[in-house]
Amino acid sequence: MEEQVTLEIDGKKVKAKAGDTILKAAREADIEIPTLCQHDKLAAYGACRICSVEVEKGRGSRVVVACGYPVEEGIKVKTRSPRIDKIRKVILELVAPVLSKDGIGSIKTLASEYKADLNRFIPQFKAKPTRCILCGQCVRYCSEVVGRNAIGFVGRGVGRRVVFFPERASGYCSACQQCFAVCPTGKIASETTGDVFLGFSIDDYISG
Repeated sequence: MEEQVTLEIDGKKVKAKAGDTILKAAREADIEIPTLCQHDKLAAYGACRICSVEVEKGRGSRVVVACGYPVEEGIKVKTRSPRIDKIRKVILELVAPVLSKDGIGSIKTLASEYKADLNRFIPQFKAKPTRCILCGQCVRYCSEVVGRNAIGFVGRGVGRRVVFFPERASGYCSACQQCFAVCPTGKIASETTGDVFLGFSIDDYISG
């Protein structure tokens, strides 16, 4: 019999399997926690941190990412608090400048929920919007689920981006397209046609 633990999420007593994450336990209890870089078929990544929650354990509390933090007996989880709402609000405001107007998608819905000003950092953002929030879902899905490793990260800092590797993508990716569905901003589907990966070629990255 699988070991179970009891925790409290937003004042509700919840039972979960030992080893499950707070995110999974919350969802099974019909408690919503927003995500951008999480996918049920992928290992926890915690890149976007939009799923941050507040965990009370003993006399202290701390902020953790719900997608990667395992449940523990007796902990109290707050999915909403002034602290958490502020974190999510700022994350959304920082993400917004890289998105084009037609790529805002679920970000706009979340921004309304957390009263985020999506124009806050745009005046300071000089580069052209890429519509990519570097969540890594396409990269990880191609690696962990498809097993092709045809898409990946290159560069560092503000120059970091996602590209297709021609030697792995050519003749394969146009038929696969599984990464299209996991992209939260719709960038890949909107900029990719057939074997031509617009704005995604490693050759473009090297030459540019």
